Amino acid sequence: MSSCSAADRDRVTRDPYPYWEQGAGASEAADFMKVNVPAGATEVKGAVQANPQEGVYFLSFVTGAEKAVQIAEDLRSEKPIHTKAVDLPPDQELFGHLGLPEPQTLKGARWAGVCPPCVKDHRRGSVQWIDVYVYDMAGGKARVYLHAF
Repeated sequence: MSSCSAADRDRVTRDPYPYWEQGAGASEAADFMKVNVPAGATEVKGAVQANPQEGVYFLSFVTGAEKAVQIAEDLRSEKPIHTKAVDLPPDQELFGHLGLPEPQTLKGARWAGVCPPCVKDHRRGSVQWIDVYVYDMAGGKARVYLHAF
């Protein structure tokens, strides 16, 4: 005999996850990640995807290439930002929700991943993981992609 109620069974069978939180955008994502979008950044976009265990936060913007690298370095990854030798295409659309290509599909995009608790980054105590991609563009600009949970 099951101990869950009919309402619990209904909730399980009608599970809406994942879904995109309405009204949550770049400011919510930047606040969660404790990332300052640089003054003058353009094409600032963000979203929050709700999941049963935790939210997943997405933030992207275009800034100067040097500033983009500084943002990546401020995350305090144990390894420096680097071009990944091989990356698989994504199994789901994430940044596509923002109208952007998935960063791991961009040739030459540099990546770093960081576990803020592991590197004792107390500024980001509620963040378990952050992926950052920096994709160089024309004119000394770069697009920064941040994905955190």
